[in-house]
Amino acid sequence: MMITVEVPTQAHMDRSVDLQVMGRAARIASRQLATLTAARKNETLRAIADELEAQAETVMAQNALDIADGRANGLSDALIDRLLLTRERIAELAADARRVADLPDPVGAEIENRLLPNGIRLSRRRIPIGVLGVIYEARPNVTIDIATLCLKTGNAVILRGGKETLRSNLALIGVISSALEKCGLPQSAIQAIASPDRALVTELLRLDQFVDMIIPRGGNALHKLCREQATIPVITGGVGICHLYVDVSADQERSLDVIENGRVQRPSVCNSLDTVLVNRAIAAEFLPKLARRMAEKKVELRATPDALPHLIGQGAQVIEAGPDDFDTEWMTLILGVKIVDTLDEAIEHIQEHSMDHSDGILSNDWQNITRFVNAINSSAVFVNASTRFNDGGQFGLGAEVAVSTQKLHARGPMGLEELTTYKWIAVGDMHVRTS
Repeated sequence: MMITVEVPTQAHMDRSVDLQVMGRAARIASRQLATLTAARKNETLRAIADELEAQAETVMAQNALDIADGRANGLSDALIDRLLLTRERIAELAADARRVADLPDPVGAEIENRLLPNGIRLSRRRIPIGVLGVIYEARPNVTIDIATLCLKTGNAVILRGGKETLRSNLALIGVISSALEKCGLPQSAIQAIASPDRALVTELLRLDQFVDMIIPRGGNALHKLCREQATIPVITGGVGICHLYVDVSADQERSLDVIENGRVQRPSVCNSLDTVLVNRAIAAEFLPKLARRMAEKKVELRATPDALPHLIGQGAQVIEAGPDDFDTEWMTLILGVKIVDTLDEAIEHIQEHSMDHSDGILSNDWQNITRFVNAINSSAVFVNASTRFNDGGQFGLGAEVAVSTQKLHARGPMGLEELTTYKWIAVGDMHVRTS
């Protein structure tokens, strides 16, 4: 059966949303999902992929309406790119769903097993978290990423996407609902809040009787709101000021390729490169090359005063860096440039300005590489590689629900294992405690 996605009217968007009803339904659905076999879950994921391909035209039509509204409202090209769903991107989403289906199911996996001195056999086994609340902005592909990971791990989810992608998200939920129905699973397993009313975000953050974890995907303001308002544990991340340090020993030509990839390939995402730190010993040689390469890609440079003479006159737009520029996640074709005297100064800059997302070193000196890796405690540290690799798919985790930059429960791309918790199982022989 094909589900036809209705174009939401303003009345439709403003209709009352009862989160208590949604939460209760999600909790009931989560109990059913928790007991599904791996084969049943994988069948559902492949059904979602099939529905995505079958309903691509419908999804793109709804997305086109969101894009038109975004342009009319003056959204930047970077944000428009985050909103856009093309046939190629939909095909990749379908491929991602199938890749997640092919991954091992973590639910039920035994983490450890040991025999206690008293004869009790004690083990820890992975189980679903339960019900997730995920709040995200501007990227409708996240709807599919989250849905597939949650289904694979037996979690139900309540989604709240940004108002800029409301039609796109409802179309994608229609795709998912169609697949769930075909596979005999409750449509309440994957639900979306079909209203842009911001008061519903606060209500979701306090739905602790039904929701077990909140995951925000968006800017600093969203993360701050969730930390301050939630009565539910919050996993924060997805905001990055990402750095690469170019060491004296770096292969300069290949370093340019890595820097270009980090800044240019997808400038509007959280693992894109924001700042390049260059050792002073190679600055006069390397920075003109960097300026010429960035000029080709129309990247604006924000540089420290001592870097300006090496950058100006090479075709790039170059501006002296302001006081807040090294604390800015650019999300567009802008790159910060700073000269540092030593590796230690590069490390100190990153420790001061990084948001613990993705940072790296370009070097052929393994002593310096080791010092850098040991000193930088970001969620992912890269050696001679682009920061763009901090991604669940690139790390072989399938899709990701978020990139966590905190240090409890999960760090880096949150794939399947990060969406599970565990329970202890103690097997005895009518044991009784005597002390």
